[in-house]
Amino acid sequence: MKPLRKAVFPVGGLGTRFLPATKAMPKEMLPIVDRPLIQYAVDEAIEAGIEQMIFVTGRGKSAIEDHFDIAYELESTMRARGKSLDILDQTRLKPGAVAYVRQQEPMGLGHAVWCARDIIGDEPFAIFLADELMIGQPGCMKAMVEAYNRTGGNIVCGYEVPASETDRYGIISPGAVDGALVEVLGLVEKPPLGTAKSNLMIPGRYILQPEVMRVLETQEKGAGGEIQLTDAMAQLIGRQPFHAYRFAGRRFDCGDKAGYIQANLALALVREDIGPQVRDFAVKLLAER
Repeated sequence: MKPLRKAVFPVGGLGTRFLPATKAMPKEMLPIVDRPLIQYAVDEAIEAGIEQMIFVTGRGKSAIEDHFDIAYELESTMRARGKSLDILDQTRLKPGAVAYVRQQEPMGLGHAVWCARDIIGDEPFAIFLADELMIGQPGCMKAMVEAYNRTGGNIVCGYEVPASETDRYGIISPGAVDGALVEVLGLVEKPPLGTAKSNLMIPGRYILQPEVMRVLETQEKGAGGEIQLTDAMAQLIGRQPFHAYRFAGRRFDCGDKAGYIQANLALALVREDIGPQVRDFAVKLLAER
């Protein structure tokens, strides 16, 4: 069983749900308090021991590259003014630890992942969807890697949602349960209400074997007229071990406006520097409604 060293971050989407904010700024650069969404995902990957970050970008996504690059003018000015550069440490990735691939047109998550095939090679890899903010101790991917080191094969994150929402997500058909690990017998992308085999959805965290790339090579378009990663993963079930890790932390859908606001509020409230002020304001605001 090969160790997990690489992670793919599909960041080439258009972010249409957040227009006009995302007209000129990638949705992955939207801040949660004072860190962009993509930084949370990269920090989660580093915590899990990932060594190489592969960003599948698109037109207008240069801000992501700039964020993880050296900002000479900014750093020079801060030094001249006697300011610490420690706050920028989290944005500095080691040489060779980052790669960028261009997805020329948005053809679905499966296609975005396939664009990274040459860098992935014959190794297992993780996938992070940055607009899915996963908060927990340990981090979601670290817990998944620990499970992967026991089971091998493929592991997706599983997160419980209300039955009324199962038609919005890729849903797991469960088998045997072993603590937080659930055997995956099938995957269905956005099943019609009332037909889902469980309420476990896949919230944008995956550990997959490289064979999925060969499936994606000839994968036809699925739901929404896009090449769906869920359809390709479903073909690996029965051929390789396939499990879901049931994540018990908190999930925020930051591609949704309400979810984005909720994430900002939740993370601001637990901050020692601003939490009390935000809490007082929230209480006062709610009292006025």
